[in-house]
Amino acid sequence: MKNNLYSELSERTKQIFKSVVESYLETGSPSGSETVLKRAGLDISSASVRAVLSNLQKEGLLFSPHTSAGRVPTEKGMRFFVDGLLEFGRISKSERENIEQLGSSKSKSYQQVLDEASRAISGLSNYAGIVIAPKYQKNIKHLEFIRINSKQIMSILAYENGEIENRIIEDTGKFTSSQLLQVSNYLDEKFRNKNISEIKRIVETEITKSKSSLEEISRKLVKRGIVEIEPKLNNPYIFLHGQSKLLKDEIISKDLDQIRELFDEIENKTTFVEILENAAKAKGVQIFIGSKNFLFKHSGLSMVMAPYKNKEQEIVGAIGVVGPTRLNYSKIVPLVDYTSKIIGKVLK
Repeated sequence: MKNNLYSELSERTKQIFKSVVESYLETGSPSGSETVLKRAGLDISSASVRAVLSNLQKEGLLFSPHTSAGRVPTEKGMRFFVDGLLEFGRISKSERENIEQLGSSKSKSYQQVLDEASRAISGLSNYAGIVIAPKYQKNIKHLEFIRINSKQIMSILAYENGEIENRIIEDTGKFTSSQLLQVSNYLDEKFRNKNISEIKRIVETEITKSKSSLEEISRKLVKRGIVEIEPKLNNPYIFLHGQSKLLKDEIISKDLDQIRELFDEIENKTTFVEILENAAKAKGVQIFIGSKNFLFKHSGLSMVMAPYKNKEQEIVGAIGVVGPTRLNYSKIVPLVDYTSKIIGKVLK
């Protein structure tokens, strides 16, 4: 698409194009000149509308799915509409209250909040709701360092969900078993119910400034056994609800093999590192349309995704809706945006 195409189009052409897209989003059907005239309320002839539609088709923004004169937007056209002509709706009071219920109980675990957020946004959008979070956000329940031989120490991290992770630290043998026990007791109390991101900040601010031998040893062991070992992002938490709702869409349901492939990909978590990386770069809601979507190449699918932040305003995950290209973007975008903000507040 030409970068200046939006500025090149006349206001009347934009109005006609907008009418075609909005009609398609509502009905899924092609629009002819008569439909456009009624919808746009233009005081021009049908022949003039047909000429504009023809030009928009030459620009690659519209196409005719059948031999009829009716037209629907292409993926390029949908992108053009979303970037320049989309007018966002407002969240209703009931929708707002539904989303805000995510924060009704502070006793909910990190995973419970995200699972409920996925379920809530699926219900409100009537499509699939998805939340992605790196696993290293889970809280530590127990932390211990033990010597396994004269040159190696093992750090043992037990998480709130029952997972246990062991990490090997190469060592010259200068820390005794007694020192490691002291450090383990000190750090277990200091870091209990905190995640790796929080531990990093504590090490950088509190422990680094201390001069005691216990905290000096603690700092070295934490940096080498926890902080400096990057968490694995290739197996993040995935919370997905409403997959079956995708099959209700006429266009999507015609290609069940690709839909099954998408679900398999989601279950196998093969490409979600890309979502987290994209979320980290995003300032707000992102819209991925059709085959331009980095997650799946199905031309009938789109995804609306927004990052959510922790109390330090760091992006720690993403929430979104997966649905047909014919999504109600004006409704879905503010829903996703508001839900991401509420999750951020709950996780503080």
